Amino acid sequence: MIVIIPLFHKATLIKFLCYFIDMEKKKKKAVVALSGGVDSSVTALILQKQGYDVEGITGRMTNSPASDAVCENAKRVADKLGIKHHILDMSKNFQEKVINYFENSYAKGETPNPCIVCNEFFKWGEIFDYAINTCHADIYATGHYAEIKFTDGYYKLYPAKDEQKDQLYFLYRLGQKELSKTLFPLSAYTKEEVRKMAYEYDLPAKSSKESQDICFIQKPLTTKKYLIDKFGTKKGDFIDINTGKKLGEHNGSYQYTIGQRKGIGIAAPYPLYVIKIDASQNIVYLGKNEDNLKKSLKVDNLKLSYPQQTTEFDAMVKIRYNMKSQKARVKLYETEAEIEFYEPVSSVTSGQAGVFYDINDGHLIGGGKVI
Repeated sequence: MIVIIPLFHKATLIKFLCYFIDMEKKKKKAVVALSGGVDSSVTALILQKQGYDVEGITGRMTNSPASDAVCENAKRVADKLGIKHHILDMSKNFQEKVINYFENSYAKGETPNPCIVCNEFFKWGEIFDYAINTCHADIYATGHYAEIKFTDGYYKLYPAKDEQKDQLYFLYRLGQKELSKTLFPLSAYTKEEVRKMAYEYDLPAKSSKESQDICFIQKPLTTKKYLIDKFGTKKGDFIDINTGKKLGEHNGSYQYTIGQRKGIGIAAPYPLYVIKIDASQNIVYLGKNEDNLKKSLKVDNLKLSYPQQTTEFDAMVKIRYNMKSQKARVKLYETEAEIEFYEPVSSVTSGQAGVFYDINDGHLIGGGKVI
């Protein structure tokens, strides 16, 4: 069999080859949420080393010197890496969505989780949208410790290599749209390895400390002092949850959270814990540790990472970030879920997130706000 190969005109052949060379050279664009800290800095570095055309975006969340410092630190990282840097002023919306929510939650006797709200409305809200729609990024990346896998037709969130830094709890509001465009380059590294890379490449953030849990409350200001400055002091009663007896007085129910033991300041023959808060009456109910145990709870504002085939299943559940997940039966409804633990758990706290994970491999299924 004879194969006839057509001859190209020299100019056409050159043009043809150049087209494929250009296609080969064309890089995918990755936009990184750049805070100026070590995690986001190394995230940008890793993607750059992998051949992406990297840009950074920093959200200016508040009109404050602290936010100015974040933007300046991020700019130094971008300059060091030689990448384009964007700053988005989101302070007005951040005040409405995060800070007002934070303050109103305490005023209602709840304990808020502002990081989850920030992730939903800003990191995977305004910043994500700007990265994809304005910067035309192929992928969006952050320095979170989590892993995304595409399995069984859906993008799913799995625990990262560094179990001490696993952040799935804070990411439960992400759905398929966000996960399909997101990368977490730090999923395969420990924090120690990440910091080592920052030193090896002399990144400006190499010796930076861990970021604060609440970015708009800067040290030496504490959450308690912040709330006192906001609400002032208001005398209220400590009441025994079992007897109804007055045990003492406090200066504001918003200063306490369910399960709290320290800072109560009342002498008793046994340790006292905050069991219940009635913000409308400014009453804090106290009791023993066993009074703080519950087997069931509900969550509303339900969010599933991907569609579920059944509305009732066993799962591993967390009701706060730093607890060990516990086995429970989960029943899904349209906007709510009921969670029944196999063994009692302590400190079920309104306002926190109840997040459930696959009982076999630990991937994230979904969650909601504890009510």
